[in-house]
Amino acid sequence: MFSPFRAVARLIIYLGWTGLLMPLQAVCLLLGLPLAKRLPRIYHRNCCRIMSLRLVVQGRQETAPSTLYVANHTSYLDISVLGAAISGSFVAKAEVAGWPLFGWLAKLQRTVFVDRRVSATATQRDQIGYRLDAGDSLILFPEGTSSDGNRILPFKSALFSVAQIEVGGRPITVQPVSVAYTKLEGLPMGRALRPFFAWYGDMEMGAHVWRMLGLGGFTVVVTFHEPVTIADFGSRKALAVHCRTAIAAGMAAALSGRALPAPRPAASAPA
Repeated sequence: MFSPFRAVARLIIYLGWTGLLMPLQAVCLLLGLPLAKRLPRIYHRNCCRIMSLRLVVQGRQETAPSTLYVANHTSYLDISVLGAAISGSFVAKAEVAGWPLFGWLAKLQRTVFVDRRVSATATQRDQIGYRLDAGDSLILFPEGTSSDGNRILPFKSALFSVAQIEVGGRPITVQPVSVAYTKLEGLPMGRALRPFFAWYGDMEMGAHVWRMLGLGGFTVVVTFHEPVTIADFGSRKALAVHCRTAIAAGMAAALSGRALPAPRPAASAPA
């Protein structure tokens, strides 16, 4: 299953592709060129090809400007998976900005870096709100960390305070998105194999990346659920519960090979 030759080949191609596009993206950002918004998606799509990652997209993606996509978080691979499927920037914890290579790539994709302490909620909302008000779409991981790929961790409802922002006099659109790693070399991926792709806990990144690079092709299912707004629920807590429920159901369906229609919005709940 693991091939060191495959790992070396992928690493060389990935670094070459990344080294080619990083200066181009930097120039586009410096000059304010429209290509700066399109280039990250081109980059991530080719990263998926380099990794032999087959992306299966289900549901209808909301394409209106100023959309907040809310997704579960399993691995660093989620960045290329969602970056290939969505034209938008990520919301990441502040320490990511200091990571070698990944921090530079995040900055070039105009990532919004936030301090996720509860005391910084207002600042987070303002940072994210500024970008949404400018018409940018953003991708948020409300679990706050990555999971083992078999379950969804609790969502931090404070991160949904941004959903209260209005753009053009209307609440922003929030779309839940499920990400599920389902197959390895065409075979269903069970709990024993999912840690090869899920990066969580105290796993050492370098060793994990090397092992992942040497594996065969794998499949990731991305499911877009029904878009909603906070007006459908009445509070950010109720919105967070709905998003988590929809994403968990979508992930469970993908892992079991079942089709799942997006759930309808729940009744409004008090704050």
